Amino acid sequence: MSLLEAILLGIVQGLTEFLPVSSSGHLELAKALLGNDLGGSESMLFTIALHAATALSTMLVFRKDILQLLTGLLAFKWNDETRFTTAILVSMIPVFIVGMAFRDEIETLFEGNLMIVGVSLLATAALLFASSRIGKVNEGGEVSLGLALVIGISQAIAILPGLSRSGATISTALMVGVSREKAARFSFLMVLPVIIGAMLLEIKDFAETQPERTVGNTALIAGFLAAFVAGVFACRLMIAIVKKSKLDYFAYYCVAVGILAIVAASFAV
Repeated sequence: MSLLEAILLGIVQGLTEFLPVSSSGHLELAKALLGNDLGGSESMLFTIALHAATALSTMLVFRKDILQLLTGLLAFKWNDETRFTTAILVSMIPVFIVGMAFRDEIETLFEGNLMIVGVSLLATAALLFASSRIGKVNEGGEVSLGLALVIGISQAIAILPGLSRSGATISTALMVGVSREKAARFSFLMVLPVIIGAMLLEIKDFAETQPERTVGNTALIAGFLAAFVAGVFACRLMIAIVKKSKLDYFAYYCVAVGILAIVAASFAV
């Protein structure tokens, strides 16, 4: 992997992890466009670096929220922070079950299947359109434990490449009556344990297999820094966009890119 490819893939990951356009789908598209078929240790190492950058960017943007949650938890009583943390834990149940039960099957989907990416991007667009048009207007809506489970199910489904995790979770939250600000906050904080968990599993796999290194440290660092900077920018941008109810723009984008992916997949057959 060249330095330029690492930077470009890092930027794509950082931007699309938070914007509702699917990071996994765009990484597959970027690899196809770059003619870069990452595999084995190179893919594993680079994915670990990108996940670490994404987790760090989330913690930076939400550092005050995380500190507030930790302070509330250390009070050892049932309060707003304990309730919110419990909701996050409940939201993780579906993705944990799907990830553990179908991990091998899921990994086979991330093998340059542009048709799945294209169809999933169209599904992402449909969700974004739906949240804008049929979402309940409820500025005081909280994330109850029941709603957290529903949002968690949408996150589990968004494991499919091309189906945006942030798009699915935020759209679902808006449609069940959660306020825009709380929907964005919950969506980004709920994914932090998932990202860290996925990264730990990848580190475990890498340590067990101990494959030959095929990617340089410079490329890894460049990809990490690019993903981190792009992630901070995209996370802050997405929070502002959700508050202003401008998700339609991303829906149009997903339709365009989804159609291009389907067309590209058709010609590749």
